[in-house]
Amino acid sequence: MAKSIRVGGFEIGAGRPLALIAGPCVIEGRESALKHASYLKEVADRVGVPFIYKSSYDKANRSALHSYRGPGIEKGLKILTQVKKEIGVPILTDVHEKEQVALARENVDILQIPAFLCRQTDFVIAVAQSGKIVNIKKGQFLAPWDMRNVVEKIVSTGNEQILVTERGVSFGYNNLV
Repeated sequence: MAKSIRVGGFEIGAGRPLALIAGPCVIEGRESALKHASYLKEVADRVGVPFIYKSSYDKANRSALHSYRGPGIEKGLKILTQVKKEIGVPILTDVHEKEQVALARENVDILQIPAFLCRQTDFVIAVAQSGKIVNIKKGQFLAPWDMRNVVEKIVSTGNEQILVTERGVSFGYNNLV
């Protein structure tokens, strides 16, 4: 099922060059996002690698209750839209709830399903039905071949614009490789 997907001005997948998906885990602010995206684009351009900027407006999966989660969906998506316009790069962000999909899809190129949510059928289908490119992060708790089931959930909606990102594997507690 290897295919290529067009995002921005380039294709990724199926025999295409490796693309860089990079950026800070969570949006810290407008200036920081623009600075990071500009620098990463400059480096990617210099080495000839297609670049997709990734950052999150809300990291709902923080381990500690009071850890910084981000600026929130409205402010965060506004910042990501500015990055796209000013730096000229495709944007990827993760969504954590079905209710976030409609708003996020209007502002970004790729919706990402976080690793810990990759098996949540209703959520996966809601993201797939957005019609956007879907990047699924493989849960550390899954064998690579188990991702076929996640991909099949997305394909069942008619969306075949799918990327799968390896997230690592856990070997016991707190030992992510």
